[in-house]
Amino acid sequence: MSPTTTIDWQHWLQRWDEQQTRYLPEREERFTVMLDALAALLPPDFVALDLACGPGAISQRLLVRFPQACTIALDYNPVLLHLGRQALGTMGGRISWLAQSLNEPSWTEPVQKALAQLGRSQFDAVLSTTALHWLPIGQLTQVYNQLGALVRSGGVLLNGDHMAYPPSLPVFRQLATEHSALLRRVAFEEQGGEDYRQWWDAITQGWLAADPSLQQLFDQYQANERGRNRSFSEPIELVHRAALIDAGFTQVDTLWQRYDNRVLLAVRGQSLEPVQN
Repeated sequence: MSPTTTIDWQHWLQRWDEQQTRYLPEREERFTVMLDALAALLPPDFVALDLACGPGAISQRLLVRFPQACTIALDYNPVLLHLGRQALGTMGGRISWLAQSLNEPSWTEPVQKALAQLGRSQFDAVLSTTALHWLPIGQLTQVYNQLGALVRSGGVLLNGDHMAYPPSLPVFRQLATEHSALLRRVAFEEQGGEDYRQWWDAITQGWLAADPSLQQLFDQYQANERGRNRSFSEPIELVHRAALIDAGFTQVDTLWQRYDNRVLLAVRGQSLEPVQN
């Protein structure tokens, strides 16, 4: 598929960030906490997996801050991947984009090939935000186990997402729910602005008007969605923690938190000493 020169890709990426921030006002703070951890714990030339990357929000910020680092950015959504590829390119050969679904057990195979092309056999870090809650518990556990094999000893995993309190803490769950509802009300009812569905409808109309050949991306997205399992409850924080420990991550805890919006840090294998800068 050839690049479409009449589409302002940066405009659509900016609109993506704006509508995502309406759902998560502390989104940039969460990104900063994750990148601060990488700065403290890893050498400057690390390789990271941007898992369920969307249009590359993590990779974009990571590669600007760490000019010697590289990322492999993976997602199942062909529309968001195309936006990332067109808006960001490869950032000087430092992003490798992969179209893969975590629901396929073989998703790690192209990742390992991409790693080998970078001269590595394992990752120093895996980062994901607002994505893994879509996985049912069995699938989440499998993905974490696969990541345990992909991350080197002393490497890290950072997952920023809403991870609910357990049912045994109903007051905490209530407070988190009310806080989330308040943020949504302020963002969309009081301040106004584009939500995800409006953004999606706008890119569908705008992109196809500029280049009808992009219809194949939207067709593939719809085909992917038809096979997506949505009949499950979101895994609570304790499930994430237990699955990571079972996968060989020896230190697992919440690094940053606003109600049930968390950054979970997991260290693989041996203890890891902070990098001396």
